[in-house]
Amino acid sequence: MRRIIIRYGLISGAVVIVSFIIGMAMSASSANTTFPELLGYLIMIIALSMIFIGVKQYRDKELGGIIKFGTAFKVGIGITLIASLIYVIGWEINLAATDYNFIEEYTASVMEKKQADGLEGAALEAEQARMDEMVEQYHNVWYRLPITFIEIFPVGLLMTLLSATLLRNSRFMAAA
Repeated sequence: MRRIIIRYGLISGAVVIVSFIIGMAMSASSANTTFPELLGYLIMIIALSMIFIGVKQYRDKELGGIIKFGTAFKVGIGITLIASLIYVIGWEINLAATDYNFIEEYTASVMEKKQADGLEGAALEAEQARMDEMVEQYHNVWYRLPITFIEIFPVGLLMTLLSATLLRNSRFMAAA
């Protein structure tokens, strides 16, 4: 079990962090924040499909085609934890390599969009104050690490629940 968890957790984490770093580099000049976020979650879903593959391989190769929900959940959550940890570490490395400028660039693009949408006066000032507070909080590593972890972990948890639910049925995608 441990070998499959580590293998698929590493693959999943590597796919998601490499894809995100490439995506960040390609969209660095874009003021559009919605598309990169949607693309990011799509990449997470694709990368975390390794959960399904890992659980299925464990069921078929190690357990003879039968797995209980609890065992499948353990394998899936193990893969999720490793992928999430790699994502957090990769993100921290990316931040360090870019002088931690992400949050300033992100909040500036949000403010530009708010202004372009017509926000002005006291509402604009209130939004700027909120963004300034976000920047200050994000520079605190003990705030940033759990926030980064929470970006990916729920997606992995959903993939784990889905995989465990489907693969506990030995007839579902049975090994040939």
